[in-house]
Order: sequence, then structure tokens, then C-alpha cells
Amino acid sequence: AFLISTRHSSPLTRCASRTRMTSSLSALPNLNKSDGTGASIDDISEQVKGKHVALYFAAGWCPMCTSFEPSLMQFREAANSSGKEVEIIYVPSDRQAADVVKRTSSMNMLSVPIGEEADAMKRKYKIWAGAESLKLGMGRRSGVPALVVLDKSGDEVAFIAAESKGAKALGDWPLDDSGLW
Repeated sequence: AFLISTRHSSPLTRCASRTRMTSSLSALPNLNKSDGTGASIDDISEQVKGKHVALYFAAGWCPMCTSFEPSLMQFREAANSSGKEVEIIYVPSDRQAADVVKRTSSMNMLSVPIGEEADAMKRKYKIWAGAESLKLGMGRRSGVPALVVLDKSGDEVAFIAAESKGAKALGDWPLDDSGLW
């Protein structure tokens, strides 16, 4: 497990741990807190520390997404209760920033800023809503909803195909300790 503890460590150890966490966070784009304000590296590192991290590609106008989310929230709650904590970062296909804030505040998630940064993540992982195909192209592997589970280096370790499998897809989530941030 990749955990940062500064309680009984020297300043040198704390610095090395901070550097490792910062380098793994560099795999992520800039993020916003659930209220839509920018999240600092300290905010992000505190929120993901010791957790399994996944990117959640979705949109509030998407009925499949909104019907999947109760199962996703139950999964997160059950994982957290069992000591296998999960942090989900929202990658929006919403049309307005206000819609993103409404969704992330209700689900208590960090988010990738709407626009270029979210589009870059969608292109990187080849996941976007069908309505975005004119802008992002036809070469996607999935529409929304979908999740990409990341390891502590920010590399993909699992793809959760919620668009095609619905809530059953959550059974594909690897919850061993190898991917903790």
C-alpha cells in the first residue's frame, strides 16, 4: 500500500514521501473540488491518500449515467466501510460548469474541469458520450458511463464498462492493495 504518514518520520522521509505523491499526482490533470473551486496538490493528495482512484466518465443529462450512480455510490460506500477506500474523480460530459458542480457536490467528488482538460482525458482513455462524437471523433472504446481505475502511478489498471454492463460492471473493479495512492 502506498500511504503517507508523517507522524513518526523525519523531515527527509516526509520530503521523499511528498515527492512520490506529487509525481503520481502529476499523472492527473488539474482538478476541482466538489464545489467547483480549484483543488491544490495538498487538497488532492489528502483526498486520494491510501485509496483506490478511478476516473468516472459521465454526464447529468445521460439517463444511463444517472441510473448507474446509485449503484456506484453504494459500491464506494461499501468499499470505504470495508477498509478498501475508493476515490472517484468525475470527468464530465456535461454541457455547463454549473451542471458539473451540481453533480460533484451531490456525489462528493473531485472533478476534471469542463472543456479542454476533460476533453483531453476523454481522448486519452477513448471514452466520451455519443453526443460528443462530432467534437471528439468516432474512435472511442466506450460511451458514458464508464470508469478507469488507476494505479498509484496514474496508469490504467482496469476499465469498468458501465455503459454496456451497468452496475454489474463494478464487479470488475480490482480492490487489492496494489493500486493504492
